[in-house]
Amino acid sequence: MAQSLRLEGKVALVTGGGSGIGQAAALAFARDGANVVVAGRRRAELEETVSLIASQGGKALAVPTDVSVAAQVQALIATTVTHFGRLDMAFNNAGVEGFAPITEMSEALFDQVIGINLKGVWLSVKYQFDAMIAQGEGGAIVNTSSWLAKGAMAGTSAYSASKGALDAMVRALALEGGAHQIRVNNVNPGIIDTPMARRLTADPSVMIPFVNATPAGRVGVPEDVGDVVAWLCSPEARFVTGQNLLVDGGFTIAGLRV
Repeated sequence: MAQSLRLEGKVALVTGGGSGIGQAAALAFARDGANVVVAGRRRAELEETVSLIASQGGKALAVPTDVSVAAQVQALIATTVTHFGRLDMAFNNAGVEGFAPITEMSEALFDQVIGINLKGVWLSVKYQFDAMIAQGEGGAIVNTSSWLAKGAMAGTSAYSASKGALDAMVRALALEGGAHQIRVNNVNPGIIDTPMARRLTADPSVMIPFVNATPAGRVGVPEDVGDVVAWLCSPEARFVTGQNLLVDGGFTIAGLRV
């Protein structure tokens, strides 16, 4: 496992932990010594993450969960505490894309995007707070926002709204959590090569404009974000809360591209 084991003895919960950024964060937590619970709607993907962690000598548990349903989120938190004895950190990463022009987007799709991306995070933090406050030892929570919280692409009205709301919500949550030594932050990924991104197009050339517009000279990979999440939950980030941290290789920097 990790050389530092800076999270040894801690328990981390990752929603949307079956692939992409969530899986990368779960592996980063495990490398740093934490026991990990991974949640999501597809058990097979969760079990793959558990197997990867186990192959590295870590401990993990898969708990299928729909984060838009309060009873399932409550059960997820209860299962985490029952199985591993505590909850120290959480990465609320479960999300859906739901991209469509507003004239073509159904009300049902809008409700699904808001229900998972915004309400799902709200519910997760609500019950994570309960567990962490009961322990009385503080904690750290990170949520997945997006560069689209402040940027824009046509066809992302519901998605951008859900992520913009997270950027506003994190400040209030940080104020409420501070009294209990619970830190709350968001990561705002830029263009990341994830299964979600690949579902949007089968043509890899679509990424070329994004690569050209990124000072780092490439799109991101899930580990670029997962490692930042683990850092935000670590003791090294103990004085960081209420922040929306862009992890985008400079993609959103305003300036002349030559």
